[in-house]
Order: sequence, then C-alpha cells, then structure tokens
Amino acid sequence: SSADYYKLDLYKKIIKGVISLVNMMLLGFISLIVLLFVSIGIALGIGVALGIPSAGFYIVGAFYLVVLIILWFFGKKPIEKIILIKSSRTFFND
Repeated sequence: SSADYYKLDLYKKIIKGVISLVNMMLLGFISLIVLLFVSIGIALGIGVALGIPSAGFYIVGAFYLVVLIILWFFGKKPIEKIILIKSSRTFFND
C-alpha cells in the first residue's frame, strides 16, 4: 500500500543519513588525530629552529586561534550551506 511505501522510503532515507553521519564522524576523528600529530611535529620543528622548545607550541596554538576566530566570524554561513547541500543530496537523490 501507499503507507507501506512511504514507511519504507522514510526508513531508507533515515538509514542513509545515519550511515553518512557515522562515516563523516569517523573521517573527522581520523583527520583530527592526523592534525594532532602533524601539529606536534610542526611545533617541535619550530621550537628546535628557534632554540626555545615551548615557542613552537605557542606559535602553532596562536595559528589555530587565528583560524578559529576567522571561522567564527566568516565561516558560519558557508559551512551551513555545505552541510545543507550534502544532506539534501543524501535525502533527496535516489
């Protein structure tokens, strides 16, 4: 019947959304681990180059703070747009 079709269609869309969410969370987690190790390596390299080990960590931390501030003020709308586009593709394209 028509109701069963819509139930099955809704179930399919929910499962696709959950799978997409889990994949993105896994990719995000792995990316954060990679970013952590790369950041530590860069900080250690800067510290050795400057002769002050802690200076590298302060410089890398300041860089991430600047990136955070830029994203906070200028990145909200583009990020929302990207998420809406990707989620609409997941739910409305079969």
